[in-house]
Amino acid sequence: MDSLHIAFLFFAGIAGGTISTLAGGAAIITFPALLATGISPVIASCSNLVALVPGNLLSGFYDRKQLPPLGRSFAGMVAASVVGALAGATLLMVTPERIFAALVPLLLGFATVLFAYSARISAWLRARGEARGHGAHNWGTIVAWLLPVSVYGGYFGAGLGVLVLGVISVGTGGDYRSANVTKNLVVGVNSAVVAAFFALNGMVAWPQALVMMAGVPLGALAGSQIARVLPDDAARWLLVIIGASLTAAFAWRYWF
Repeated sequence: MDSLHIAFLFFAGIAGGTISTLAGGAAIITFPALLATGISPVIASCSNLVALVPGNLLSGFYDRKQLPPLGRSFAGMVAASVVGALAGATLLMVTPERIFAALVPLLLGFATVLFAYSARISAWLRARGEARGHGAHNWGTIVAWLLPVSVYGGYFGAGLGVLVLGVISVGTGGDYRSANVTKNLVVGVNSAVVAAFFALNGMVAWPQALVMMAGVPLGALAGSQIARVLPDDAARWLLVIIGASLTAAFAWRYWF
């Protein structure tokens, strides 16, 4: 890895941290950046998750006063989500490189669609929860939704925040701020466990991951300032445009 790659990954980390703070979706920026350094798609996916762990955990810790009561049912929900994430990580490790490379455009495209319709997805999940009588902080009722979402998160993860936020909002009774910080905590715990799993199995390109990791907190700080003046929709649609462009580029690279 030369000095150009180091600078590229560091600034990609800043960009990812900024986007994550504004609208979520750092992986749409950071995963392709890792691929551009020449590592394989599977290693890039694992390294990307590792690089973003500090940002997720810091986001959950920063606004911890908004966390709902963390009782036994909450712990059970987090444990179930960790199991799902580890299942997804295991699935990624046994997926042949050639097949995963062919899936990359589909996964990026799926994540882009999630961000484009994130508000509607969250509202739909919350409405279904309310229709079934799921009250606030009734975590046990959302495990059935969170488990498959967590499997996806362990496998790829781009767009995971949108899905987790929608599911968690059911358990917080529609309180967005509480749902968002809870989402950050759940994703942070999932990411930390899966990152350790990947590290123990030698699936992380540490030079690339650490350089990017250094930039993520700086981007998160910048994003918190930009968020005060930039409308949420502007950040979301900027990410959608970037995601659609990258989806097309990787479809051309891996399919043609």
